[in-house]
Amino acid sequence: MDRVFQIVAVILAGIAAYFLWIGNKDGAFVSAVLGCVSFFLSVRVQVTERRRQREEGEARDQADSSDHNDSGGSAA
Repeated sequence: MDRVFQIVAVILAGIAAYFLWIGNKDGAFVSAVLGCVSFFLSVRVQVTERRRQREEGEARDQADSSDHNDSGGSAA
């Protein structure tokens, strides 16, 4: 999903450059703003995915450590 937002951001940057080239400053501004929004949405999707993976890893680590503690026993 983040790739889609990145591709849209690049396309909108190109459209903004085109609008600047033909002298349409309003169109360039709108395209640039939408491109920035798309870029930041791609960053948000990446951060959300990394956080989800980290939380899953921590949950797995906690489950593994509790399994080792339960079955380890003590030799006293």
